[in-house]
Parts: sequence; structure tokens; C-alpha cells
Amino acid sequence: MAAAIAGAVAAALLLLCPAWASAAAAVGEGRRLHTLFSVECGDYFDWQAVGLLHSLRKAGQPGGVTRLLSCAEDQLPSYRGLRIGHTLQVPSFSRHPRTGDWYPAINKPAGVVHWLKHSPEADNVDWVVILDADQIIRGPVIPWELGAEKGKPFAAYYGYLKGCDNILAQLHTAHPEFCDKVGGILAMHIDDLRALAPLWLSKTEEVRQDKSHWSTNITGDIYGMGWISEMYGYAFGAAEVEMMESDPNVKRGLFLSIECINTLNEGLLLHHASVGCPKAQWSKYLSFLKSRRFSELTKPKYWKGQKVDTTITTQHVALSKANSEYPKIHTLFSTECSSYFDWQTVGLMHSFRLSGQPGNITRLLSCTDEDLKNYKGHDLAPTHYVPSMSRHPLTGDWYPAINKPAAVLHWLNHVQTDAEFIVILDADMIMRSPITPWEYGAKLGHPVSTPYEYLIGCDNILAKIHTRNPSACDKVGGVIIMHIDDLRRFAILWLHKSEEVRADKAHYATNITGDIYASGWISEMYGYSFTAAEINLRHIIRRDIMIYPGYVPLPGAKYKVFHYGLRFGVGNWSFDKADWRNADVINTCWAKFPEPPDPATIMQEGLDARERDLLSIECARALNKALYLHHKRRNCPRIDTVHSTSSNKIERIAHESSRNRNRGKFASIDVATEKTVERAAATIPPVHRSRRLARSSRMWIIAVWAVSIVVFLLVISMFFTDRRRSVSRSRVSRSLKAHV
Repeated sequence: MAAAIAGAVAAALLLLCPAWASAAAAVGEGRRLHTLFSVECGDYFDWQAVGLLHSLRKAGQPGGVTRLLSCAEDQLPSYRGLRIGHTLQVPSFSRHPRTGDWYPAINKPAGVVHWLKHSPEADNVDWVVILDADQIIRGPVIPWELGAEKGKPFAAYYGYLKGCDNILAQLHTAHPEFCDKVGGILAMHIDDLRALAPLWLSKTEEVRQDKSHWSTNITGDIYGMGWISEMYGYAFGAAEVEMMESDPNVKRGLFLSIECINTLNEGLLLHHASVGCPKAQWSKYLSFLKSRRFSELTKPKYWKGQKVDTTITTQHVALSKANSEYPKIHTLFSTECSSYFDWQTVGLMHSFRLSGQPGNITRLLSCTDEDLKNYKGHDLAPTHYVPSMSRHPLTGDWYPAINKPAAVLHWLNHVQTDAEFIVILDADMIMRSPITPWEYGAKLGHPVSTPYEYLIGCDNILAKIHTRNPSACDKVGGVIIMHIDDLRRFAILWLHKSEEVRADKAHYATNITGDIYASGWISEMYGYSFTAAEINLRHIIRRDIMIYPGYVPLPGAKYKVFHYGLRFGVGNWSFDKADWRNADVINTCWAKFPEPPDPATIMQEGLDARERDLLSIECARALNKALYLHHKRRNCPRIDTVHSTSSNKIERIAHESSRNRNRGKFASIDVATEKTVERAAATIPPVHRSRRLARSSRMWIIAVWAVSIVVFLLVISMFFTDRRRSVSRSRVSRSLKAHV
């Protein structure tokens, strides 16, 4: 009964919210507002989240809203509600990592602490409203209009927290006199939340462990099971920072049960329609929910009392598309913590800047904690850090390619973007010009991509096993342009399908997958195609976006991207990215790849072959240009002062990398590969030898001049010495004659 009364009071407080008209026009400083609520992975919280989010939109709540989603690792793969609102995934504390105690309520303070530490949103707000998922908002909640000030948050009254008046408060806070019986709806300044949140979490753990004082007569918990420990954690944490106190006036309230349930159902109805569910059968109740009468009954309710502050709030929302002629674009690419991906990153970032690609770019960097400690390439690109999935946390399978869908999903769950279209590239690409959705006709439900004809699994048993809609399987990959709404419902399934195909070892065979190594390495590519088929995304396939260097171009095609994923060459020169897997060309000053031939030396006969070779040379030169500028930015010493040892070492590592790579499953191409690598590695040392010869020649010239001067001086010295001796003998002779 006490809990029900408290819930009613909390709900009633939602009626007493400030005027939306005031909030909507606000531009004042210090009024950036953000709303948080905590949930767990499951249908039970999903329908609550849908209802709360719908009511927030309907009420016109200003600022952003973040759902703090606490999920255990074993829950996430099967969880289907990632698209419900803007979400920050936080580590689950339901099972305490230290004590093993099962207490899901602790996820609320734990989620807030995680948000403060890891979300960029926390650095761009001034006020925070914290709600529970099982609430319906009837009007905007603006803290300062409810009397909140910095140091004095606003909260609902929870009268049943009798532990504030007895031994419980005396045991768990140094200032029991400041303990307020509050909770439910919290509104406070961000600085207060930063001070409170860690104490909120630690006090919750403390009260939860105090089992000897769980009894109803001490806590007010009717079950006597410590379930409201989190509420006491908040009250005791607030008392600990002393300055915090709530509004002592208990607001009037009436819990409108019918309106609450109707609003929940209205939210669910709209949600099901948005995900493509069949139209519901007509009923009088559904007709009522869609009626103007219900809309009038549930329109925002405004605070009728005197406003504490007339300063209006800033809307913390994305810019309108109307401000731009074209939709916003964001480019993503996935890498790992290694020198191999670092030089690819340098190449792609250099080409991105030259291409004129609209919007921002983000590197999705998948690293283990151990790798991250020693990683040096943090400044190579704007970066979003992602936990590594190279070694699968559940199966132990080593499959780094899965980091791509895992990283995209992580970025979607942790970053708020206003981009309408996302362009996804691979790290081993060079951009030549902008890749835009409007040029290729990308739209919701119709992403754009490039053909991967070798994905023959789209035509055989593989697709029939792994998608319910095999006829919709498109053989695509490489460059992807997708609407953000499609990507949000696509990403989680992309990861799951990649895991599913990777686990299907019985169908790794080349004649089924098209994988020439029959090792399941292209499972992620099939994960992409099968996911698109599953949710009926039909691709606009364009052959003029991307080309592999070494391939003959289509007549008249203006390719936007080089994808140097395969070995390519011109004459006796060739390049294979895999030969440079262990070569640190990023941190070795002026290290670069073997220079391709001069375009002027390319023979004129055979237009197709000439165009192919010119494109190959362009790609290689772009990589070396990017490396040169990278070393220049790092203030490397002048090139003529750098000894050739470093580059020779780089070449040797590249040669050994190729030798080791070919020793295993690539043994069939041993001889050809090693000869090619030797030819490639031999192109740099002559440059350094010529420099050594030039320096040696100069030294020899100087030495000859020095010896000549010394010899000349010796001859002169000997000449004058002989003359002095002759003069001396002559004088002696004359002297002796004079004395005779």
C-alpha cells in the first residue's frame, strides 16, 4: 500500500511541469537539459521504455533522452530491443561482480555512473532529469521551473523510507539529519550529479550488504528483502554531500490509471506500426486511442504556479535537415590496434581529406585492453574505441573480421549522430572523390553497394540455411551507403548472422562459399548479405564506385574508391598489403613502400592495359604520399640525414612476413610470392645505395684534396729546408776561409 501511494505521488508530480511554450523557444546559457532512465534487456522493460519515450515526445520534453541499457553478455546476442530509443549500453551489475549478489536495481546508479564517465553527452549538458522506466510523463519536466538550483535538486516524496529516521541512517551516513525521503523523479544540476553518483552507487552496495537491517520495521520494505536498497543509496548519498535537499512541499497528486495505461498502449501501437507489423483489426478501443478526443485528453499539462526562473531552455537536439540542401553523411571504417592497420588508416585519412567527402569520419578501433596499453596510433584519425571481438568471448574462435559488424553496432549504441546516411568503408581503401547517397539514389530500404560476384553462397544451400528470404540475397560488399534507420535495425543482425555463418564449418567449402581458402574467412561478408535479405533491404548495385587495382576498368567509369585488398603490379613492380603486415612504416621515419614505375614509361599499346596500370600507379603513389605527409607532420629529420638501416629493416620484415604467410595454407604460391616480394623489396635499397655512393664520392674528393694539400706543403717544406741548409753551408765555408 505504501509503495502504491508513493508511486501515485511520484506520478502526480509529473503533472506539475513547466510550460512547453517556454521551453521550446529557449536559447539561454546554462540551460542544456538531458533525460535519463535505466532499463535491462528484456520484453518487460521494452514495453515500459516504449511507453515512457512516447510520453516524453508527446509532452514535448526538451533536450536529449538516453536509455541506459544494462545487459549481461549472454543476454545481448538474443536481445531484440536495441532500436527502442537512443541507447547507451552499460555493463550489467545485476549479478554483482565482486559479491555475486543478484540485485538488478543497482543497475540504475551504476548506469548513471557509467554515463557520466563514458558518454560525451555528459560533457554537453547542464541539467539532468532521471526517471524510472515505469512512468508516464504528462508535461515537460524542467528543473529550474520546479525550484531546483545548483546544490538543491528536485525529487518526488517517498514517505515510506522510514530508514531516514532510525538506525539505518545512523549506520550508513555521517549526516542522518540531511536524509530526505525522496526518489522516483530526480532533477539536478550536472555538477551535483557528478558529486552524488559515485556515492549513490557505493551507498547502495553498502545498504544491500547490511542484511541484518533489512526488516520491514527498519526499512519500510514490505518484503524485508533489501529490494529498496538503491533508494536508500540515493537518500544516504545525498545526505553525505550535505548541500542536497529536496522541496519540502509535497505536491498534490492524482494517479490517473486509465490515462497511464492508454498512453502506454498508444505508444505500443505506434511502435508496432513503425516496425512494419500488419495493421491491427479495428476495435472501438483502438479507434479511441487514435481519436481527437484522446489527443485532447492527453495533451501536455503545464505548471500553473509561479515560475522560479523565466530563463528559457536550450533545445539539445540535432540540426534540422531543412538547414542543408542534402542529408548529412558520416563515414565509418573499422581497424584494429596494429601497425598493419595504422598505415592503412594513414592512407585512407589522407585520401578522405583530399576527396571532398561531406561530413565527418570515424575510425572504429577494436582493441584488447592489453593492446591498448601499448598502442601508439591514437592521433591517426577521429576514433571510437571498441572492445575487440577477434577472439570470440563465448566460443574462443579467432576471427578478426567480425570486428567490423561488432564495431558498427557498438558505435550505434554509444554515439548519438545527426547523420541521415552512413558510408561504411574498409581500411584498405583509397578515396578518389566523394561518395554520396544522392548521386546513387540511396534511400530508406535501398542501400547502395558494390558487387562481390564471388559470394556464390547467395545462390546455393548456404543462403537457404541462413536466411528465410534467399531470393533477396545480394552479392555485395566493400563500399556501403545506408540510411541510419536501416542501419539501426540491420547492425545487430549483421553481427549475429556473421557468427552464425562462421560457426557453420560444414559449409566452408570453396564450391559453396567461393572462399578460395575454404576457411570461413568471408563469413562476415555473408553475414552482411544474409542480414539484408532477412530484413528485405534491396541494394542498388553500382560497379562504377570501387575498383581493385590491377583490374581492367569499365569504359568511362569514374571510380570513387581503390580497394587494394589483392596483389597488383605493373611490369616487374608489384604490391601486396599482406607483405607489410609486420612492418612499422608509421613509426619509422620516411619509411615507404616500393615506388611504382613512372607513368611516362607505360607503353601506349593496349588502352585497357594502360588504364589499368595507371590506376595501379595512382593507388601506390597515394599511399606513399600519405606516408610522406605523415612523417613530415611527425617532424621527422631531413631525409638526407636518415640512414638506410631503418628502411632496410622494414624491407626485411616485409620479406619475412611474406615468407611466413606463404609457409602455411598459402604454400601453393610460395615460389611466385617470394620472387615478387624480393623484387619489391629490392626497389628501395638501391635508392639508399645511391645515396651512400654519393656521400662516398664526396668524401673521396675531400680526401684527395686534403692529401694533395698535405703533399704540397711537405714538398714546399722540404724545398725551403734544403735551401736553408745550402745557405748555412755556404756561410760556414766563407767563415772558414776568412779565418785561414
